[in-house]
Amino acid sequence: MKIPPPQHTIAALVDKHHESLQEGPRPHLGASQLGHHCERWLWLNFRWAIAERFPGRMLRLFRRGQMEEDTIIADLEAIGIQFESTQARVKFGAHVSGSADGVIREGVPGAEKKRHVAEFKTHNKASFNALEKKGVQESKPQHWAQMQVYMLGLGIDRALYIAICKDDDRLYAERVRLDADAAQALVEKGKRIALSERMPPPLSKDPTHWLCKMCAGHAFCHGDAEPERNCRTCAHVVPTEGSTWLCNMHGNQEIPTDFQRVGCDEYWQIEDLHKEHR
Repeated sequence: MKIPPPQHTIAALVDKHHESLQEGPRPHLGASQLGHHCERWLWLNFRWAIAERFPGRMLRLFRRGQMEEDTIIADLEAIGIQFESTQARVKFGAHVSGSADGVIREGVPGAEKKRHVAEFKTHNKASFNALEKKGVQESKPQHWAQMQVYMLGLGIDRALYIAICKDDDRLYAERVRLDADAAQALVEKGKRIALSERMPPPLSKDPTHWLCKMCAGHAFCHGDAEPERNCRTCAHVVPTEGSTWLCNMHGNQEIPTDFQRVGCDEYWQIEDLHKEHR
């Protein structure tokens, strides 16, 4: 019998380990999601209708991006940029919230006395090249939208976007100004989607649409995949402007997040999630 190469065995075990630690869906509708191109996906994701599971390799990539943040902060501090905080929470109510990577007090070249929201991202080579050529708003509109929401929530009118190329360690920096109208529109979009009892229409009814083909919801929107069973896909449960969930089958009691993931025997699937309504 041929023995598998040890490097393949080790890689598989490492990835399996990370997959075993995979976290469940976030309880809120995050600022990092609001610039997404498909409102249906935002609604399905927020309602936990689709369990998006990532392979171990992708989870390690996510970890790499998170670990890069400390290195970026250290490099920025080394050139005189001073941080007011790392991680800054913003909350808008109606389940819309998020966490910025940090707040800069001063020291950003070109606007040394201005406070900035800090946002850090890692990119592969192709994505980084597009960023250098087109800038963050055009090449990564979801990142741009994310910063707009953070700036609005933190009362800061500037952001500093730092990107690292994972292939060759190139660094890209861009200062972004607040577009208050766009930021407010994004927040209102998030609230509308979070509080809606109806599922939005799909981005496209064409299953070969390039954006749909890459979406974790493709099998749901264009196939026969069933939604996940939990409180958030139950017709008896209602999201509130106070960022809670109430069950009208149990005296409009507030449902704890952990219980939402499990549900109860009174489950009744939201009508829009049935196959004939997609």
